[in-house]
Amino acid sequence: MFLAACGDEGDREPSTSGGTAAATGTAADTGADTATRDAAPTATATETASAFPVTIEHRYGATEIARAPERVVCVGFSDHDIVLALEVTPVAVREWYGGQPYATWPWAQDELGDATPEVLPPGELDLEQVVALRPDLILAVYSGLTEDEYATLSGIAPTVAQSGEHVDYGTPWPEMTRVVGRALARAARAETLIAEVEARFAEARAAHPEFEGLNGVAACSFEPGSYGMYGLGDPRAEFLAALGFALPAEVRGLVPSGSFYAVVSAEQLALLDVDLLVWFTLTDAEQPALESLPLYRGLKAARAGRDVFLGGDSPLSGALSFSSVLSLPYALDELMPVLAAASDGDPATEPAVSLDATAHDKEGRCIHPPDDRSHP
Repeated sequence: MFLAACGDEGDREPSTSGGTAAATGTAADTGADTATRDAAPTATATETASAFPVTIEHRYGATEIARAPERVVCVGFSDHDIVLALEVTPVAVREWYGGQPYATWPWAQDELGDATPEVLPPGELDLEQVVALRPDLILAVYSGLTEDEYATLSGIAPTVAQSGEHVDYGTPWPEMTRVVGRALARAARAETLIAEVEARFAEARAAHPEFEGLNGVAACSFEPGSYGMYGLGDPRAEFLAALGFALPAEVRGLVPSGSFYAVVSAEQLALLDVDLLVWFTLTDAEQPALESLPLYRGLKAARAGRDVFLGGDSPLSGALSFSSVLSLPYALDELMPVLAAASDGDPATEPAVSLDATAHDKEGRCIHPPDDRSHP
């Protein structure tokens, strides 16, 4: 089953490779200048001042935030989703992938409104660009920030790095939401958002008790003959687990310590013979290439239509990759009928949603954060 996106191609901005101002949202492309960046504060000081100072612990120590931040810069690839959900507008966000306007996907565009934050590049950070933004708080919660990078950024402004309790990009979404909520003195709002999303998952499980105990794997194709299986700690695998799907012990055992995925060869595709197999593809060629392999065609999952293919830059793929308090409800709305249809074991079952294709990433970029040097 192939599911690229719900919605028409005309509703989406071009990929960043197209270089439009609306897609990149950088100061140079949009005409934003210092006056624009000096616009109204991003947080209401009178509302939050009493909560400060606050100290946030992270991988590289602890960061004290002395006063209510007014110029929040998001270095973490999905941090701006949380900031926007907490009703704060960042002055800068980080591009990840997908070429969305101001690096903001459909589920967060209402919260962004008419704001035009500067967009930081997905690769190496331009420190002069960060300095010019004059931040008073830098968030790098969903990141692979190195200790040297942290030291440099914390010399510019108080910086909250990723958790030391989890692998890079593996901090659970409730924990990330709480960290950002504390940093912005919006802890109560953060708890409300978490409770709302957890209630949505509970509703989904109640509506689909058949998911409980089924095996489910989220996978991707790195290159011909090399495939990845996401382990618990990765948001895509955690999404399936939250719905009741179990990650097979064989897969869990293959994920190396300090990582969130395992790499297997074509000869090991039998590990993917599960009740539900969700592929995150990058190019149009990946699905037919997989389906042409005799070993793959022999899987019960393939024969019974239990495999789902999500296009690399489709909103649904993005929603699971971001796994934020804004994107998860979007994913639940769109994906539940698809997962139900795929996991019932009947290849003739079609999901009761409209499936419209969108473009994939033609540059072969992986849907991991691009500055994560340890991942393909």
